[in-house]
Order: sequence, then C-alpha cells, then structure tokens
Amino acid sequence: MGKQYDQITDKLKSFIEAQHMFFVATAPLSGEGHVNVSPKGYDTFRLLGPNKVAYLDYGGSGIETHAHVLENERITIMFCAFEGKPNILRLYGKGSVCAFYDEGFDEYMKLFPDYDRARAIIIVDVTRITDSCGFSIPFYEFQGERDQLRRTHTHKTVDDWYEYRLTRNAESIDGLPGLIRPE
Repeated sequence: MGKQYDQITDKLKSFIEAQHMFFVATAPLSGEGHVNVSPKGYDTFRLLGPNKVAYLDYGGSGIETHAHVLENERITIMFCAFEGKPNILRLYGKGSVCAFYDEGFDEYMKLFPDYDRARAIIIVDVTRITDSCGFSIPFYEFQGERDQLRRTHTHKTVDDWYEYRLTRNAESIDGLPGLIRPE
C-alpha cells in the first residue's frame, strides 16, 4: 500500500540518493499537446530542502520539460528501485526554470561542481510526495554511466554550445517557447 508524506524524510532522501536515474513527466495545457517523459542520469539531482529539489537540465534533443514548466509549472519526478527493496517514489510539484542566461544560474551551478555547462536548472517546489510498491519493476544491474552526452559538450566551445542550444531548443514540438535568446 502506498503512503503519502508531508516532506522528504531521511529515509526517502537515502532512497533518492541511491538511484542512478530518475524520470521527469510534464504536459502542456492543451489537450492537443504531447505528454513528455524524460529519463535523467548522471549525478544531476539535488535536494534543496524537505519540499524543494532541483536537477541539472544537461541538455538533449528536445526542450519539452523546459517549455511545459514555463507554460504551466506542473511537473512530476519519479524514482524507481531497480535493486533492493521494490519501491517507486513520486515527487509532484510546481517547477521553475533557471536557464543558462538567467540571473542566479551560476549560483545553482555550484550545486553541480562536476559540470561546467548546462542548458538550465529545473527547480521544483514539491507539493505532494507518494511512494508505492514496485513489485512489477524488474531488477537491473548498474554497469556505469554513458559518456556520450558529456563528450558532446567538449567538442564545442562554450559560446558555440550556447548558440547551438539557443538555435536547437527555441521551441517545443508543440510550438511552445523553450530557450529564449537574451536581448
């Protein structure tokens, strides 16, 4: 039987920190738009308080999460146990985006000292916390992180990388604004 929590407890914190990946789900307001679920890896998730979290939006091919959060703030983060006791943890909340060109971005980046660039930091004020059994989730053995995404960042200068992001991540697949070129 699942349980609801008022805040991220020490037990939940330990569970979160033991996971090698998490999933982020968002959707546009329009019923015609696409629901998005994105897997996230690397050491890119941080607990900022009992009801506040953030993750490094390292970049990818789309800008769906970013655009959806800008439009309506709704976001859910899910962790699954692939080893040990079966468990699924969901953090529901209201998100905000701090893009690489926004004030405060450099301060947030200090939370991620192993990374020298990111497209944004997604900050979530957690409004609901639930766990449930993960009885149907299979066991998987973690073998290591893929390095392709990190390597792609080193093939471009910082300025070229930023320009690439501004050009490629200007809007979502549903036409919602993503990264907005600073004036």
